[in-house]
Amino acid sequence: MAKFDVAVIGAGAAGMMCAATAAQRGLRVVLIDHAAKLAEKIRISGGGRCNFTNVNAGPANFLSENPHFCKSALSRYTPADFVALVKKHRIGYHEKHRGQLFCDDSAEQIIDMLKDECAAGDVHWRLPCKVDSLEQTEAGFVLQTDSGPIEAPSVVIATGGLSIPKIGASDFGYRIAKQFELRLVEPRPALVPLTFDAQQWAPFVEMAGIALEVDVETGSLKGRNPSGGRFREDLLFTHRGLSGPAILQISSYWQPGAPIVINLLPELDLAQALIEGKSTIKKQLGNVLAQWLPARLAEGLLLAHGFALDARLADMPDAQLRKLGAAINQWTLTPNGSEGYKKAEVTRGGIDTRELSQQTMMANNVPGLYFIGETVDVTGWLGGYNFQWAWASGVAAGLAV
Repeated sequence: MAKFDVAVIGAGAAGMMCAATAAQRGLRVVLIDHAAKLAEKIRISGGGRCNFTNVNAGPANFLSENPHFCKSALSRYTPADFVALVKKHRIGYHEKHRGQLFCDDSAEQIIDMLKDECAAGDVHWRLPCKVDSLEQTEAGFVLQTDSGPIEAPSVVIATGGLSIPKIGASDFGYRIAKQFELRLVEPRPALVPLTFDAQQWAPFVEMAGIALEVDVETGSLKGRNPSGGRFREDLLFTHRGLSGPAILQISSYWQPGAPIVINLLPELDLAQALIEGKSTIKKQLGNVLAQWLPARLAEGLLLAHGFALDARLADMPDAQLRKLGAAINQWTLTPNGSEGYKKAEVTRGGIDTRELSQQTMMANNVPGLYFIGETVDVTGWLGGYNFQWAWASGVAAGLAV
């Protein structure tokens, strides 16, 4: 039986970071993954350039039923720490938008960097290798794998969530948690496009491809512990609903059955502008709206809300213009679901963080068993935040095992 100090299951962002950290401390580490292709989620991220962190990353950018849990790991391994590692490996990078950092060339550089960091600690690889079972023993744990049994006093679960099944996502981490009677926060797709009932969406199917910057919000934003979210980002119309950064962001906060509210013209009080323009603007309503919105979208919104395209602005009662203003500045609609795990960038929910130590990521009642990365109920915003959680939680466990 092969014996190691640490077995890390899952060779993605968090798993490689953890393995490298532990191995460089002098521990004998084995890194196991069932996929034949290493770190596919890193490879496809950021359009192939890997949005590897966000300079603004902090606890406020993460969702969890236990929102304070992430503070310890994030404070001990910051975006500046990861940037220092990127610079050490001479990887060119740039800031693209709202603190998002991307490789100048390719996400492969981040994968190679992590492999080199693992090599610096002489990490042992088992890839591809399926773990059939994990059993606790007096000496720690025994893993039965298709490459033979492995014994280790410490095991780190870094197998991610359910998002993007086609690149190997699985529920392995959740099954291990249930085996050891750890609570789960119900997993669901996050950072995902939202869909609408076909009849409700019919007026907007032809809008597919239109994009514009909007304000979007959902849920309760009041009180000391707000459950809702609000973002200003780009929105994209699709044949089945809405996507783009604005919708991906709000999807993490959206609850089934709840509406979302979109301000399609966040810099303009439309009702006021229309009422003030009645005496000087002689155009039809559709042409007036087209100076602020894409023409196709302006027409679709007018028809969807019962306004005639050929109505003249000067002839419209103020009450109707206020109704139109509200329809566009506070467009309220209720999704019927999302595009699911196949299109979700991450999984919200997972191992209940109240089951884990925030300093070490170890299960409170299962000595030697750790959970990191997306497997845990910590979900970041779009824009490099989830990678920063992967690095930070991986380092926290790597220093503790």
